[in-house]
Amino acid sequence: MAMDTPPRWDRRMQQRLARGEAAALGELYDRFAALVHSLAHRVLDDDDAADQITREVFGYIWENPDAYDPKQGNLRSWVAKLTQRQAVHRLRQAEATAYAETGRGSVEELEQKVRRASIAARADYIVTSMPTPLRAALELAYFQRRDYRQTAADLGVTEDEARRRLRLGLQLLSSATRAAEGGAPPGYGRAL
Repeated sequence: MAMDTPPRWDRRMQQRLARGEAAALGELYDRFAALVHSLAHRVLDDDDAADQITREVFGYIWENPDAYDPKQGNLRSWVAKLTQRQAVHRLRQAEATAYAETGRGSVEELEQKVRRASIAARADYIVTSMPTPLRAALELAYFQRRDYRQTAADLGVTEDEARRRLRLGLQLLSSATRAAEGGAPPGYGRAL
């Protein structure tokens, strides 16, 4: 399970990066590299491309520490969103190039593949951005196949609280497909 970061840590990290502290970049990398790589791999299904996206995302953060706005959310969510956008952008470029070179497929197939990857990346982004209690409940229910009673016992909460967490987590996840169908979600905008 990924670690949440307190807002104070986020602000201090941004200030350290703005001052050009290489140690801050190393600390940020240690904390979020696995998240970035897994999100990029989820979209691109290619380790080398995920490695490249990871380098690009941390390079962008190093060069543009002021692009992060704490009012928009936590640093972890921002890093995940940068990754999602960059990976989807890269997938679109790669698929368009392959289509142009081979002539196989269609523009509709290309867009469908990009849309599926975007939905998967958005769902991963939503899960990684969830508060820890919601994420923990969903992980128990999904990966360990726990029902709400078992989830409640594992988390040490009431059954009503476990149901509430699972329901809210699933509602948030369902927004991944709605956002993809309705266009880009609000938030941090362009590819790197």
